[in-house]
Amino acid sequence: MYEGKSISVVIPAYNERKQIKKVITTIPEYVDKIIVIDDCSTDNTGEIVNELKENNDKIIYFYHEQNQGVGGSIATGYKWSRDNDIDVAVVMAGDGQMNPDDLPVILDPVVKGEVDYSKANRLIADDALKTIPKVRLIGNSILSLLTKIASGYWHIADSQTGYTAINKEALHEINWDKMYKRFGQPNDVLVRLNIHNFRVRDVKTHPVYHVGEESKLKVRKVIFTISYLLIKLFFMRMVKKYVVRNFHPLVFFYFSGFISILLSFFFFYRMVDRWILFGSIPELSAIAWTFFVTIGLQSTFFAMWFDMESNKHLR
Repeated sequence: MYEGKSISVVIPAYNERKQIKKVITTIPEYVDKIIVIDDCSTDNTGEIVNELKENNDKIIYFYHEQNQGVGGSIATGYKWSRDNDIDVAVVMAGDGQMNPDDLPVILDPVVKGEVDYSKANRLIADDALKTIPKVRLIGNSILSLLTKIASGYWHIADSQTGYTAINKEALHEINWDKMYKRFGQPNDVLVRLNIHNFRVRDVKTHPVYHVGEESKLKVRKVIFTISYLLIKLFFMRMVKKYVVRNFHPLVFFYFSGFISILLSFFFFYRMVDRWILFGSIPELSAIAWTFFVTIGLQSTFFAMWFDMESNKHLR
């Protein structure tokens, strides 16, 4: 128990034989249940966990017959926590990159009832620029910006971190069977939390790298996949939150902005085409392009501002 609340730690693990023992044995004593999800590992991750389980009745071990991805593993742990009336469920990776000393910082805002979901933010740590690999830092920054737009949580950053804590109410409200199962899971869950108006907060943690982890995340491969996912999640949130649940005029601004920007591309193409063929640009095309660019950007920025104002109480 932690401050009178039952705590579970969900550990998704795929081929983590090098680090899984250290992760489990360094989890603080106040944690009530340690839920390890072996996502069809091909090494001896499961054997190591089961050996530890013999002397530790806190450990709950799941084995996926088919690989479901990190999101699928987290969903398994969340559903167990939900069904067993856990107050707060924490996610810690099986690769040792999440410092257990930071666990109270992650837990406190949720345990105290200040927010429903807290997440680590490594980007605001003093040593972030030196510690985080540059490719990951750039990729994370891009995805963090896109996640702000898609999720409506404009105050959050470090969107790809998996070090999180979620309370009982959110565990019961979200349909975990529909959560994205791969590396876009942190982005997907933020969008779903926003649709239900749950409060989310970033907390500062220190980045941990070069501790023997073997990363399965290839930034160059996933950045486009997750970006496409975020576009779909953005439109899902717009429809569910601002059309179905409670209508908000910002959808008109976004619609106007997107249509205007699309039309501006058409007139830009026309200007380039006329210039190549005839050596001059039609004045009406130039005026139309300027008009639609201006209207498109203004409408989009107004919509973002409305969205930010609508969600500022969810900090």
